[in-house]
Amino acid sequence: MGQPMRTQLPKNVVVVVVVIVVVVVVVVVVVVVIVAVVVVIVAVVVVVVVVVVVVEVVVLVVIVIVVVVEVVVVVVVVVVIVVVVVEVVVVVVVIVIVEVVVVVVVVVVVVGLVVVKAMEE
Repeated sequence: MGQPMRTQLPKNVVVVVVVIVVVVVVVVVVVVVIVAVVVVIVAVVVVVVVVVVVVEVVVLVVIVIVVVVEVVVVVVVVVVIVVVVVEVVVVVVVIVIVEVVVVVVVVVVVVGLVVVKAMEE
């Protein structure tokens, strides 16, 4: 009665505990691997999304540059059209003035000749 009794686990219980521990370790490793794969997939998706966004921003910048160039071209065309119209108006006005001056000179010369002819007679 003075000695404490030692209890020994049967060998079957030890095997079951070892198997349970191994199964738990394998499950934990599998879960960790699955989580790591999911993290890698999410990281790849994030990188792809960032690349797509950067490409879209570059495309938008190119579109803005093209629109600005088109606006500049339109402004240049409008300026050229205005210059051509002003030139045409100036040419027409000059031609009309020259024609009026020529007509006045011709009339003055003819009237002068008529007056001179009349004075001679």
